[in-house]
Amino acid sequence: MTTAFDDETQGGTTGLEIAIVGMAGRFPGAASAAEFWEVARTGRETISRFTEEELVAAGVPADVRSRPDFVPAGGLLADADRFDNELFGYTPRDAALLDPQQRVFLETSWAALEDAGYAAEPCRGLVGVYASASLSTYLLHHLSTDPAALGGATLHELMLANDKDSLATRVAYHLDLQGPALTVQSGCSSSLVAVHLACQALLSRECDLALAGGVSVHVPQREGYRARRGGVMSADGHVYTFDSRATGTVNGDGVGVVVLKPLADAVRDRDTVYAVIKGSAVNNDGGRKVGFTAPRAEGQAAAIRMAHLAAEADPASISYVETHGTGTALGDPIEYAALCEAFDAGDPRPDKGSCALGSVKPCVGHLDAAAGVTGIIKTALALHHRTIPPSPYFRQANPEIDLDAGPFRIPVVPEPWPQGTGPRRAGVSSFGMGGTNAHVVLEEAPAPTAPAPTRNSAQLLVVSGASPRALADNSAALERALAERPDLPLADVAFTLQLGRRSLPYRRAVVARDRAEARAGLSAPLGAAETERPADERRVAFLFPGQGAQHPRMAGELYETEPAFRAAFDACADLLAGELATDLRVAAELVPGPTGAAADLLSRTEFTQPALFATEYALASLWAEWGVRQHAMLGHSVGEYVAACLAGTFQLDDAVRLVAARGRLMQHLPSGRMVAVHLPADELTALLPDGVSLAASNGPRLSVASGPPDDVAVLVAELAEQGIRHSLLHTSHAFHSAMMDPVLEEFTDLVRAARPRPPETPFVSNLTGRWITGEEATDPAYWARHLRRPVRFSEGLRQLLDGPDPYVLLEAGPGTTLTTLARQHALADGNHVAVSSLGHPRQAVPDGVAVLSALGTLFTAGTTPDWEGFWRHETRGRVPLPTYAFERRRHWIGGGPNATPDEPAEQPAARTGPVPASGKPVADRVRAIWQELLGIPDIRPDSDFFALGGHSLLATQLVARVSDDLAVELSGAALFDAPTLGEFTGLVERASADAEQPLGDLMAELDELTAEELEQLLGEVSDG
Repeated sequence: MTTAFDDETQGGTTGLEIAIVGMAGRFPGAASAAEFWEVARTGRETISRFTEEELVAAGVPADVRSRPDFVPAGGLLADADRFDNELFGYTPRDAALLDPQQRVFLETSWAALEDAGYAAEPCRGLVGVYASASLSTYLLHHLSTDPAALGGATLHELMLANDKDSLATRVAYHLDLQGPALTVQSGCSSSLVAVHLACQALLSRECDLALAGGVSVHVPQREGYRARRGGVMSADGHVYTFDSRATGTVNGDGVGVVVLKPLADAVRDRDTVYAVIKGSAVNNDGGRKVGFTAPRAEGQAAAIRMAHLAAEADPASISYVETHGTGTALGDPIEYAALCEAFDAGDPRPDKGSCALGSVKPCVGHLDAAAGVTGIIKTALALHHRTIPPSPYFRQANPEIDLDAGPFRIPVVPEPWPQGTGPRRAGVSSFGMGGTNAHVVLEEAPAPTAPAPTRNSAQLLVVSGASPRALADNSAALERALAERPDLPLADVAFTLQLGRRSLPYRRAVVARDRAEARAGLSAPLGAAETERPADERRVAFLFPGQGAQHPRMAGELYETEPAFRAAFDACADLLAGELATDLRVAAELVPGPTGAAADLLSRTEFTQPALFATEYALASLWAEWGVRQHAMLGHSVGEYVAACLAGTFQLDDAVRLVAARGRLMQHLPSGRMVAVHLPADELTALLPDGVSLAASNGPRLSVASGPPDDVAVLVAELAEQGIRHSLLHTSHAFHSAMMDPVLEEFTDLVRAARPRPPETPFVSNLTGRWITGEEATDPAYWARHLRRPVRFSEGLRQLLDGPDPYVLLEAGPGTTLTTLARQHALADGNHVAVSSLGHPRQAVPDGVAVLSALGTLFTAGTTPDWEGFWRHETRGRVPLPTYAFERRRHWIGGGPNATPDEPAEQPAARTGPVPASGKPVADRVRAIWQELLGIPDIRPDSDFFALGGHSLLATQLVARVSDDLAVELSGAALFDAPTLGEFTGLVERASADAEQPLGDLMAELDELTAEELEQLLGEVSDG
């Protein structure tokens, strides 16, 4: 592997570098990593000043608000009280119990994987999660103070929902990530330590990809603080890192996640690389310092030097350091001294000013557990954009800091990052209270590989969402990205969407030959099929057309561009090299023929039928490579041979030779005529004159008759006289009529020699209109009758459509004949979908566009293709695209500054004790308990507990609650046996009746006792 730099110590890869291939975050004043870069690039402060009303809502006492040392400031994370609970399967009740930090970290992890292009499910390889969070103040200030609002939540539930230990494993569970999942805690250096540990895991191959990051959300958010003398908090609500005005830091809330991957793997896979982690190190100050929370220069310097050694980086090659930079009077001078020591500073300094210093904290505040990863994101983007971000607040250095003593400077305006003798490099520091120090050395990414050419004339863009609104928002965001980013290759966009996103229930597919078509398709209003119902998981049934669908150069573009199609067609053609007078590829006009070769060979049955077979078999092979495999099949006449071959009844060599022999035998028969008639098969049969046969039952009111030309002419005259719609077909022979009888015996012998086998995949016989049996498939006489008797295509379709499984009926052949016929049948109110692989020849739709449109229809109908198979013959790269448009709803317990007056939070109703009987029917009492524990007000009898977001732990609670409140005995598995409200209510009602029956029996027995017997019984009871 080569990179942009050849010298090993100046940027060459050593196999130990880690690429940052994705990122996502939300920060004060920035809803995304891109918005955050604009904040950092301009040095804009986004720390908020809280109003009196906000402080009162937060519950800040008046005597605190009036104190001279009270500072109403903080870095505010917008929408921290909101969460897309439905996307992740949480009920409103469970979402309200979940710590906001867990919610925003889960959403941000999803977005980071999407930014990297690795969010598809399942994710290949092992993906690790290394996560950090601050203390759950939501648990302290809201949940623990309002037990009546918890909807019966147990202490175990609260711990699972709010304890930091579950942060990483929650992400691994919801995103189905199977690498290590560790919550990492070391104070405010936590998330940079998480990055370090993720790098170590990647280097030791514990995982192939890793998420690393942190989150901090304090509640109440708009609370302010007291700036105590000698403390670490800023006296005026501003952070002035390294400046003489610095008095401390300001707390902020935020979340950041980076996606990491070994650089060699990222280059191989053509990932977008924001920056490269060359090396990292972690240590601790130990006990040789003033106090537990005090920093120590020697420990910080040691961590930085260790990182330099791990990166094999000369400090002189580093031109920017993102410092911890809290802006405290004690911490800044100590950190600067540590930097000087690590960079071997001394007088005189020939490299004075060669390394810029910066800190993100003056912009967004100190983000605690998210601070380190925020510094990583800022610095990676600075390298990516080759811009050194400024510290515009800086005026004069802290008196304890001698800027002349080191190679450092503090820029106050954004600067272009110049290219030196080697790659641009930077450092990032994060130091935690308690002394855990972390430092990471970053390097600019190697030059990206030029986009590869694409084999396709068009691209398929797929978009999905958990709801129609999310689908529309995701489509709109992608359209804007295509407008704003003309540098994005459309093929890479398609590749990223297909392999880098999850396929959610509401789907859209756009086929585009250029950006204009892509934008037009994405900006079009969603259709009813895209919004009225989510995509169902449908099975695929292949439909193979028969003679009449052929045309010159059918699927010619696919033969030229798709290796799987070409290989399958060539295999058929090669098997027939000695059977046909002309190469099948020449006959189908896929390749030029020799000078003087006969033209229009496809009009001759001896070439038509093998060419159709080869085309349909090749299409099926192409669909198989794309992960679209048949669960059932139905062929029309000769098309059934393709189905039989794919089902294993005939080997390919036998099948293709049988079809060629069939065509050759038919070619030598006398000519005949065929006529399509708009009548059901039974009504047409009643009109047939002698010598004319029913050839096909194609639709509810479409049939075909076949016979000698003169006899068919009699039928045509009768049809015209009665005003019945009909049309003569352009055929050379009277297929499926008595005119085929002379070849039946010879063909039967040929089939017998092929030794057909029972099918391994079911297909419908167009001889019977039913699922073929093993006896039929292996009987040579069946295939002779198949040649002679009518094609029962309509009946076969009904066999498919009336079954329990919803199907996508995929016409795998040239033209649209069978798709059109299928749509003449009621497709069960949308349960079934019909689509053709290729367009009608008169429509002049390029094969590549047609087949991609079909693939898009399969996707929107619920099929998830094998996208890796789709791209098997082309090398593409993942590119950053807009991430998921989360539908965040407010979920909150208790009041405070996050309350939104015009939109109440979706929170569980307060529990006031057992549901009283009060004469209410059992059904009403059970429904009330379901509503309370699920946090959902409207629950129908057919609502499924688990589909509503219920889980095993909540199921146990609900069963216990119903058992206690209604005094019934229910098994622990009651909800699994009866998951809907109606079924569960019936279970409870039966249990109630059973509980009352023994008491009734006892009373009846007591009534039958005499007074003497009753007195004796009571005496025995009292003695007992």
